Amino acid sequence: MKHDQFLTRRSIKLLILFVVMILLVLIFLSAILHTLDSDRHLPSHTAVIHDRALRGTVVSKDHFTLSRSNKTYQATVYAPGIAPEKRELFLRLFSIYSGIDEGELRKAFLDRKGHPKKGYVTLSKEIDASTAIYLKSLAHKLRRMGVFRAVRNRRGVEVLYGLDITENGEIREFPLHDILTPALGYVRNRNVGRYSEVFGVKGLEKRYEKYLSMRQDGLVKGKRDVSGTVIRSKSSVSIPRKDGYSLHLNIPLALQKRVEVTLDAMKEETGAKEIVAAVMESGTGRLLTLASSERYDPANITRADIPKLNPKATEYPYEPGSVIKPITLAIAIDHGRVTPDTWFKTYNGGPFHISKRQTITDDEAFDSLTATDIIVHSSNIGISQIAWRLSGKEFHDGLSAFGLGRRTGIDLSRELPGRIKPAWKLAKRPHAANQAYGYGMHATFIQLLKAHNIFNNDGIAVTPHLIDHLESYDGRKFRLDPDRFPSYRAIKASTARQIKEILKKVVAEGTGVKAQYPGLEVGGKTGTAHIAAHGHYTRRYNSSFFGFANDDRGHRYEIGVLVIEASKYHKYFAAQSAVPTFRKILDNLVELGYLHPNLSEAQKAAMEAQALKRREAARRKQQERTRRIKALLRKQREEMRIRNRQRKNRTQSIRKPRPTSVRRYPVPSKLHPTPHDALPDMF
Repeated sequence: MKHDQFLTRRSIKLLILFVVMILLVLIFLSAILHTLDSDRHLPSHTAVIHDRALRGTVVSKDHFTLSRSNKTYQATVYAPGIAPEKRELFLRLFSIYSGIDEGELRKAFLDRKGHPKKGYVTLSKEIDASTAIYLKSLAHKLRRMGVFRAVRNRRGVEVLYGLDITENGEIREFPLHDILTPALGYVRNRNVGRYSEVFGVKGLEKRYEKYLSMRQDGLVKGKRDVSGTVIRSKSSVSIPRKDGYSLHLNIPLALQKRVEVTLDAMKEETGAKEIVAAVMESGTGRLLTLASSERYDPANITRADIPKLNPKATEYPYEPGSVIKPITLAIAIDHGRVTPDTWFKTYNGGPFHISKRQTITDDEAFDSLTATDIIVHSSNIGISQIAWRLSGKEFHDGLSAFGLGRRTGIDLSRELPGRIKPAWKLAKRPHAANQAYGYGMHATFIQLLKAHNIFNNDGIAVTPHLIDHLESYDGRKFRLDPDRFPSYRAIKASTARQIKEILKKVVAEGTGVKAQYPGLEVGGKTGTAHIAAHGHYTRRYNSSFFGFANDDRGHRYEIGVLVIEASKYHKYFAAQSAVPTFRKILDNLVELGYLHPNLSEAQKAAMEAQALKRREAARRKQQERTRRIKALLRKQREEMRIRNRQRKNRTQSIRKPRPTSVRRYPVPSKLHPTPHDALPDMF
């Protein structure tokens, strides 16, 4: 009996033990199964390296880079992962390698309340590619030096953090600073995820945004080694990076820079708010320069630069004044209403009634003038009578054919169309008269350049443009569709040639005599117009000159100059501001070989003598300026010496007498040495 009970209890124990073992085995198997099915965050056997493509560059005709993109990187570090005793070493070395001040780095480790940060710290977000290479090298050195320590994470695993240098975007660089601004334009950044991309906001950067940003990122994908580097093999995948298209301009840097320097000098000479100038190939519409005296650095735009951001060439409509007169005459000749030799009575300069209440006058008094002399002497009375021979529709359509009142099609981001009066208004004498001499209408600088170029191109209108071609990442070149820059006949070739001869006479004996250049065919027309404000005309003026310059080798150029609000005495007249600027641009074209004057030996000697005289005058002006600077510096040094002596005397007068037993140290001759005392008299 007892033996049976013992066996029964033993069997139960064995059964329980067996069940427990079965349960343990099941638990073990389920744990293994769960481990196999779960994501264990094991490092992948393959790696992918992304290579972000960059925005295209903008290049001048003579192969200088005007704008380009480069990658930027950010540096981050896990603050608790830096050994406390090595923090100063980390700050010192990072400052040396990055060029960032230690004080700024210390601030990065503090929050707004001044408490130490407990997580990741971003040390900089604007590290260039070359600095990033040095910082990556520094990161490896810091690990070997034991600057970083292992930190236990939330899972209880000790992790050794380090200095991370990661790509975070691109930055647009303008290595030549303000050259070709504002036409070149500027950019801004936008965030695409954690990456910062560049996009155009103004000028060429915006107009050709589609091509500049037409890019494809590259990547390398394949098996990796222990350090994470992709192993290049047959099984690895490599897709090359394709950067955006590069813009190649018609504008050579050498000419652009010279013209900008010329405009800067003329702005100072005339006291103008701004001067705009352009040089265009008459037959093609290629702009060789589009310059302004008001420029800015697109990489560092300040509050003072805001008025300079919009190109005046395309976004400043103004009443052009007398430069419209040749266009009015051309329309009348083209319709057979007048000839260059038709006489008109000009009433000794007026006053001449264009309506019951409105009268106009001329600056020069002539009883009668031919149509040619009306342009040469810029007669308002004569050109009004010419306009009256046209119907309102003929006058309106003629102005429109010259490109006025509509956009030229120039390849910039924004262009204002200007304004001309409708045909029904031009059928009325007062309105036709006002518009005949350039009032009561608005035109932009680039519209007038295109319109006047028609006279130098046998009546054909061309579209001004800055871009020559596009270039892909692999060096292939693409010309833009010719339909983008159309040309058309505006007037008869015979009419254009007649007006061209008249414009040559304006330079020979009229208001444009200062534009003459021996050995070149030069013609053009001046215009000086009041600026309207608050419903009436003010004593402020816009002055302009649009003309052509040709040589006997087939080079033909249209040159335009606009002087906005010249303030110095009599400089608001176009003959005193715009025409001399035109002449200096002509000098630049000759010196750089764009034009070749046909000169006799005597003329060459005279030209060389004039050039020598100009250089001598410039040298004397520079010497005088140097003398003024030296005198100013001497005066400042003397004033500072006097102030120092006075400060020294005041200090000694209030100093208490010392006991004789106290040793007296010599007082230095200068309490506060000045920078001027330290520098030699180099001026």
